[in-house]
Amino acid sequence: MLPTPRGTLTANRPLSDLTWLRVGGPADWLFQPADEADLAAFLAALAPSVQVFPMGVGSNLIVRDGGIRAVVIRLGRGFNGIAIEGDRVTAGAASLDSHVARRAAEAGLDLTFLRTIPGSIGGAVRMNAGCYGSYVADVLEEVRIITRDGRTETVPASALNLRYRQSDLPEGAVIVSATFRAGRQDPQALQARMAEQIAKRDASQPTKERSAGSTFRNPAGFSSTGRADDTHELKAWKVIDEAGMRGARLGGAQMSEMHSNFLINTGGATAADLENLGEEVRKKVFQSSGITLEWEIMRVGEHPQD
Repeated sequence: MLPTPRGTLTANRPLSDLTWLRVGGPADWLFQPADEADLAAFLAALAPSVQVFPMGVGSNLIVRDGGIRAVVIRLGRGFNGIAIEGDRVTAGAASLDSHVARRAAEAGLDLTFLRTIPGSIGGAVRMNAGCYGSYVADVLEEVRIITRDGRTETVPASALNLRYRQSDLPEGAVIVSATFRAGRQDPQALQARMAEQIAKRDASQPTKERSAGSTFRNPAGFSSTGRADDTHELKAWKVIDEAGMRGARLGGAQMSEMHSNFLINTGGATAADLENLGEEVRKKVFQSSGITLEWEIMRVGEHPQD
């Protein structure tokens, strides 16, 4: 038996409506905790053998059609506060990256790179999200987590080993908030920069489609480490184009005509359509350029026949 929380615990809950790509089978359980204390008590009482999977807003995720054999933890309203003190911004893990960027800018603090990153702060920290040459690692001071056995801990950013799209968090830990230290700038200049970033993104990316952001990482050594001396000449979209896969389709899945590193659900795609098209792109790129593209979208769960 599972513990009885104050929040919402739903058995056999389909996850397709919780992901941006709108695909995926059910979770054994979906837990939406009321607050930190509820989450901590639930995890402390949950049998250690039960798997947990913390899920953000599903912006960078393919849940496979067979669903997830775990308790999926999705943080909501009790975890989306944003507090600003001096040059520090503390944001709940469920707060949207774009909201945090805007609130910080109003206070004259520069977290503008978060403005165009889809998703929530918990996911941004876990994946060391970044764009325009800035990464979470550059500004993160510490995170609060609740461990799999229900303890609340504050972890300094230096202990997370943040690197390109990766971090080291204890197995089963749930990020509940993150504190950033940001540089000061004129609020109007920050607003203008964000408006420019949004316009640039909307002109080059299929933001009106069902997608999960960039599908593949840029090839290693080409802007994929985030180091200042890294080079940016080779982009994933370029090798996808060279392999003739811009606009490629499989079932309801398509590599966007507008930006070929965006995998989109044109309507009615299954998770298998999306993942299989991605794998076909990887194969064709390897044949054409000898480069093995690495997935940036996280794929979780089971195939139906598993």
